[in-house]
Amino acid sequence: MHRGANVRRRSIGRDAPLVIARGGVSGLFPDSSYEAYTMAMETSLPNVISWCDVQLTKDGVGICFPDLKLDNASDIDVHYKNNKSEYLVNRVLIQGWFSVDFNFNDLAPVTLRQGVYIRTEKFDGTKYRILTVQDVANQVKPPGLWLNIQHDNFFTQHNLSMRSYIISLSKNVLINYISSPEVTFLTSIVARFNPRVTKLVFRFLGQDDVEPSINQTYGFLLNNLTFIKTFASGILVPKSYIWPVDNSHYLQPYTSLVLDAHKEGLEIFASEFANDVHFPYNFSYDPTFEYLSFIDNGVFSVDGVLSDFPVTASATIDCFAHLNKNDKPREKFLIITSEGASGDYPGCTDMAYTKAVSDGADVLDCPVQMTKDGIPFCLGSINLVDKTTILQSPFSNITNTDPVLNIITGIFTFNLNWDEIKSLKPAISSPWSGFGLYRNPKAINDGSFVSLVDFLIYAKSATTLSGVMIRIEKADYLANQGFGVIAAVVEALRNTGYNNQTSKKVMIQSKDSSVLKEFKKRSYELVYMIDDNIRDIESATISEIKSFASSVILTKNSVFRSEDDFLVGKTDVVQKLQSSNLSVYVQRFNNEFVSQAWDFFSDSSVEINNYIVGAGIDGVITDFPRTAATYRRNRCLGYKHRSLYFSPVETGGLLQFMSRQSLPPAEPPSPILTESDVVEPPLPPVAKITPASNADASPIAQSSVVAGVLTCCLTILLADLS
Repeated sequence: MHRGANVRRRSIGRDAPLVIARGGVSGLFPDSSYEAYTMAMETSLPNVISWCDVQLTKDGVGICFPDLKLDNASDIDVHYKNNKSEYLVNRVLIQGWFSVDFNFNDLAPVTLRQGVYIRTEKFDGTKYRILTVQDVANQVKPPGLWLNIQHDNFFTQHNLSMRSYIISLSKNVLINYISSPEVTFLTSIVARFNPRVTKLVFRFLGQDDVEPSINQTYGFLLNNLTFIKTFASGILVPKSYIWPVDNSHYLQPYTSLVLDAHKEGLEIFASEFANDVHFPYNFSYDPTFEYLSFIDNGVFSVDGVLSDFPVTASATIDCFAHLNKNDKPREKFLIITSEGASGDYPGCTDMAYTKAVSDGADVLDCPVQMTKDGIPFCLGSINLVDKTTILQSPFSNITNTDPVLNIITGIFTFNLNWDEIKSLKPAISSPWSGFGLYRNPKAINDGSFVSLVDFLIYAKSATTLSGVMIRIEKADYLANQGFGVIAAVVEALRNTGYNNQTSKKVMIQSKDSSVLKEFKKRSYELVYMIDDNIRDIESATISEIKSFASSVILTKNSVFRSEDDFLVGKTDVVQKLQSSNLSVYVQRFNNEFVSQAWDFFSDSSVEINNYIVGAGIDGVITDFPRTAATYRRNRCLGYKHRSLYFSPVETGGLLQFMSRQSLPPAEPPSPILTESDVVEPPLPPVAKITPASNADASPIAQSSVVAGVLTCCLTILLADLS
């Protein structure tokens, strides 16, 4: 996807929403840098509009810079330590380094830097200089240019005329859009511009903010669109004006603003789109779903979106808009869940499984654990502390330490019987909570736990599923505790009729070869998980794996190597395994942007595309099956010539834009997987320990209750979706 790829650019229909790149790809590169602008042109729709926040220098030169203060997004404070000033800006006293205190030539040594702290600083301190508006127009040569005049009133106070500058500039530079949050500025230039050539757009700020030139709140002006129509062709609003968000970060019903604006003859553009912000939980951290809610909701569509990540906006418009859930997949790969739709509900619950089926998963997974009374059930950890609220239950006093499992605070599944476990509340996992990214708080304890038998019965009844994956780990440890997990799995499969059918594939997954060898005589797909990052694999190792498995699971880093969250190389492990007729699945795909390399533009679909199209893997294991299923149906996969925004990224492509001192530090290489790494002794026999009471409990007898719950949840979920 990065520079140099030979991909044809395609035209988009006139009625499609515009993509406005705010300062270029400012979500990655320093805002308004040459590389940000050119990357936006190369990875976006062919009619992408380049956005420039215009500031004026002391000598009246117009520069593209994201803020009135220069110190947040440049190193001017390093070059001019003593030039800090203090000014009133819209009645607020602000300190910093302002453009009005410097001639343009003074800015020659100043370099741009990333102004948003959560974004990578690796492109700071390089060759990126402050550009004039003419530089952007003449050097970048964007298909369209949008100038935003945020502080005309401030520049007027410093004897600088933004009006004169813009009118003079328009004689030499084609300006497609001019926006401002100040009414007086737009009314002062409206007679000087032909709306067929240059459209004026009134920019709304916060509804309680006061417009500085006429002293009215933007909320008041929102109810006076007829007045705005007298001097503007369109409006630019924060996206919350269209889809309000409550204090819990969930969407509220949409407003009528888009329909009202169109009725008034105004175009309407939505702003504040970025892939690396905490947007509403309704979108499951998938930025594509957020864009779709503004351009493909069956009621209205905005006329354009202002985004820090124009690649995602472009792909949404061209590839994902107006898809039908029943559209056939355009790529053949398996979507395997990780504890069901565990990105939206507590993992391995009835809610997570029903959501995964409705989202389009192919294979449901069940990590098997054992209860004290010998019942196998689905849970992502042997430690109930990890996945339940047991520490807030009457059982909190039975915590213990297990050095074999390297667990300090544990209450294990085999410490409680099935009825006791069913009395616990599940807990949703938020693996990226350290970054403030939590999953669906409203559903934090929703759902019921599911026995293996209930899981198999439900999966068998789900007509859209192609199979199940049963995950077995720590079988040797459980055997020493007196629990035969393999025998329990075999019995559950037999009792639920999976041995006498061919409609549902049965996959047995384990990182222990000794476990998979126990199933060699059965017609299951045996899946060997290599949970460590590897850089290569020996031929003898592949031969050994083939003796007990037909598929392999790799980590993402075993396919594309990354250092400091930048791609630095690609292994040939996938190719080697597939050439030996071993299918390759990769885990684990999350939607949270911090889980992805910077090269993927904080976009989960770009990441999936890189592994499917760029590496040719056979399936993904994901917490968010809806994202993978939507990706699989997108129309761009069917194009003969794929656009750059939907092509695999160039491995190591971003490194060329860094200074030498900013390059990611070299990390110790991952190991080569050898034959001795996969050869294991046989499993120990199951210790003869007398089971606890309630031994007469039968998983089959219990299945009717939970199966009924599963059916109920599926009915409710499908009703909500419709």
